[in-house]
Amino acid sequence: MPLNNSQYDSIIRSYEEKQRKSRYRLEENTQNVYEKIPAYEELDRQVSAISIEQGKKLLNGDTNALSELKLKLKELSKKRAVLLKENGFPADYLTPVYECPICKDTGYVNNRKCSCFRRAEIDLIYEQSHIKNLLKTDNFSSLSYEYYEGDDLIRFKNAVVECQNFVKNFNSDYHNLFFYGTVGTGKSFLSSCIAKELIEQGKLVIYFSSAQLFDVLSKSTFEKDSPEAASGIYEDIYECDLLIIDDLGTELTNAFVSSQLFSCLNNRHLRRKSTIITTNLSLEELRDRYSDRIFSRITSNYGICKLTGRDIRLMKKMKAK
Repeated sequence: MPLNNSQYDSIIRSYEEKQRKSRYRLEENTQNVYEKIPAYEELDRQVSAISIEQGKKLLNGDTNALSELKLKLKELSKKRAVLLKENGFPADYLTPVYECPICKDTGYVNNRKCSCFRRAEIDLIYEQSHIKNLLKTDNFSSLSYEYYEGDDLIRFKNAVVECQNFVKNFNSDYHNLFFYGTVGTGKSFLSSCIAKELIEQGKLVIYFSSAQLFDVLSKSTFEKDSPEAASGIYEDIYECDLLIIDDLGTELTNAFVSSQLFSCLNNRHLRRKSTIITTNLSLEELRDRYSDRIFSRITSNYGICKLTGRDIRLMKKMKAK
């Protein structure tokens, strides 16, 4: 899940390209203004000259130099704004334009990765891990009820409504989902449907298989020089808008796994960050495999959706033959 060096360099290069385009656009606009309004270029020269002059005064002990500079620059700024307006230019024509105004296309805010950088990380990882290809097929538009009947169909339809409401109310209603039941009945499919909808809304969604999640948590905890520890993914797991843990129970369960699972679920609950869990375990197996506090956390804070029926993946293979 964490970025390797080449992936990180790729994102940094994309930010450098954004900054280059912004500088070029500003330089081009400035030159256009200078050609059409020679007086504007003269005002810019005055700004430079006054700044140097007042700077010298400040160095020589003139305590009023800074306040004088601010007044003079304010007056020149007003004159420049008037010239732009009189000549038909928008007021923000010479204002730098950034794709992300928060970090100004640097990727960082106060030495911390900007949210746009985190989104770029997740997008790149999804792209290279083929998760985006999965979301192209596993989404609400490809949803079908043809493999369900009877009580299985009722359960699946209820789960679909639950998922649609989850997406619809995501911004206003903190909610978690727990899908359990027999193999191949649509649990992972429905979590992918939700992931696609929220990713398209710009939400930060992290999608792990259970085994991948605990491998990352282990390396982040015990291997301080690992890419996982250096990437900051540990904090992302706690802080992302939606964490999806797929196939819980397929990992090698031990005391570390149980401890990390509770810590993850508890921290996300305290931060009111939504989580989706899918598993083939029954509720009884969930309680027996993990601690009582994990069982309690899930059953009390998650919407529980049970899916049953025949293995759809197997049925599709048989149909294809």
